Amino acid sequence: MRAGGLDIPPMSDIDPLAPSLDDFARLARQAFDALPEPFRQAAGEVVIRVDDFADDDTLASFGMEDPFELTGLYSGHPIGDRDALGPAPEPSRVFLYRRPILDEWCERGDVGLYEIIAHVLIHEIGHHLGLDDDDIDAIEAED
Repeated sequence: MRAGGLDIPPMSDIDPLAPSLDDFARLARQAFDALPEPFRQAAGEVVIRVDDFADDDTLASFGMEDPFELTGLYSGHPIGDRDALGPAPEPSRVFLYRRPILDEWCERGDVGLYEIIAHVLIHEIGHHLGLDDDDIDAIEAED
């Protein structure tokens, strides 16, 4: 099955009531692997990590108190901002936050879990590529 240009994997082996961190990681990897090759190459070796929630320090850095507000985060130096003379000091990471994503999935009810995970992943990889939220919103509006 395809949606938004991405192949949607079967959900038959995922518990629809409580997808685990491992389920999310697998879906995120499938979403990443389904991206067009130039996008995957540009993303490079970004690390994809799945946690239940962002930690308190991360939430505070965005002025958020409700951990359900943040579904994903890019941590690192965008590839366009890196010093041409050396590697980034630490690997770039995309965090996907399972519980807020599950909450959005349940609240919306009009889109599959894979699509939400893929959307958050692509959004955060956009930050890795140097795009800001306005750039990403403009690209999404073109679809």
